[in-house]
Amino acid sequence: MIYTNINMSAESSQIAQRVKNFVVVAIAAILSIAIILGIQTRSPAASLAEMAEASVPLNTAMANGKPTLIEFYANWCTSCQAMAADIQQLKKDYASRINFVMLNVDNSKWLPEMLNYRVDGIPHFEFLTAESLETGAAIGEVPRTILAENLEALIKRQPLPHTQVSGKISGIDTATNPINTQSDDPRSHGAQVVK
Repeated sequence: MIYTNINMSAESSQIAQRVKNFVVVAIAAILSIAIILGIQTRSPAASLAEMAEASVPLNTAMANGKPTLIEFYANWCTSCQAMAADIQQLKKDYASRINFVMLNVDNSKWLPEMLNYRVDGIPHFEFLTAESLETGAAIGEVPRTILAENLEALIKRQPLPHTQVSGKISGIDTATNPINTQSDDPRSHGAQVVK
């Protein structure tokens, strides 16, 4: 009887050890998958930068005879980040017929364009005809369907169905807009402070 109890105890111990080993392997597998997915996940700011890098240069868009969608954005802009997937999908759907241009408002190089298109909140989308004429704007988080309907109208050379659309924006400080003194705030985009 003592021998049988020892065998049963040894078998129970082996089963318990196998269960522990299985749990450890399962946890290791789950952690490995989580690490792999974490490495593959990109931050929205990184994707905005990548999208901008892959976008059509402004001077090319103004000269190639195709309609253009200009997006004024910033990597810190939560509304821009929220729309990144929609813009990427629109680019996939329309890139052969529409220029997609992305201009970072934190780059003072684009200050003349920001002033020209009256950019005071981002994302700010400008719709230009094939002749580079301004036909309308959409500001803030706008549904993809609204942008797509405007792109379709641009392609067909028709008036935009949504010419002045507004959604949730990340603001640009307009209280310190251009007039006299240069601002040190990088988000002022080279604007001057009114004294």
